[in-house]
Amino acid sequence: MSGGDAKKLVRSPSGLRMVPEHRAARSPFGLDEPPWVPDKECPRCMQCDTKFDFITRKHHCRRCGKCFCDKCCSKKVPLPRMCFVDPVRQCAECALVSQKEAEFYDKQLKVLMNGATFFVTLGTSDKSELMVCRLSNNQRYLVLDGDSHYEIEIIQISTVQILTEGFTPGGGNTRAIGMILQYKVPGSEEVMQMKFTAGEDFSCNKKLSASWLAAMHKVSKAAKAWTRL
Repeated sequence: MSGGDAKKLVRSPSGLRMVPEHRAARSPFGLDEPPWVPDKECPRCMQCDTKFDFITRKHHCRRCGKCFCDKCCSKKVPLPRMCFVDPVRQCAECALVSQKEAEFYDKQLKVLMNGATFFVTLGTSDKSELMVCRLSNNQRYLVLDGDSHYEIEIIQISTVQILTEGFTPGGGNTRAIGMILQYKVPGSEEVMQMKFTAGEDFSCNKKLSASWLAAMHKVSKAAKAWTRL
């Protein structure tokens, strides 16, 4: 997790952004600012086709960069994937996507960064180690701390299988009790496996562990989808 998490405040035409000083430290969930459609190429709103004039001014959506009238681009919504400090103007379509992503940042990522405790088994070993598992502050690594120390880059995770209990043939509630994680070792095609199990003696933390596992599942899916964009 070297490279530092230092950030700097930058101003762009879209607004103030708090970004990592080094691009290598950016979150795998980050999104670059789009180029704006030039004003001269946009005589009409790209949503409702209203003609721009002295009264009807044009506005650019900070997420897609397209040009709209005020009516079609009036919402100011948080856009954490672009590291904006304040909510920014977005078109209706982009605002819906950003609202869902903001919920992801506020819930799943915070749960993972707070961490949870599991027994971790490496590969085919028959020994497990009690470790605190959390997402790094820059969201790039899954950090495991115990007698040993591991850092797994999120984008290297290939499979997350959640282990549950409580299922009955007739239906019923299930509870996440662990997961099997597979990831690639950087610089090679070798695939490693780890098994995470919530300890039975941590009854007070069962809900926390289950929430952490559910968040890990969602984050791994988002990492695969978003890093392809």
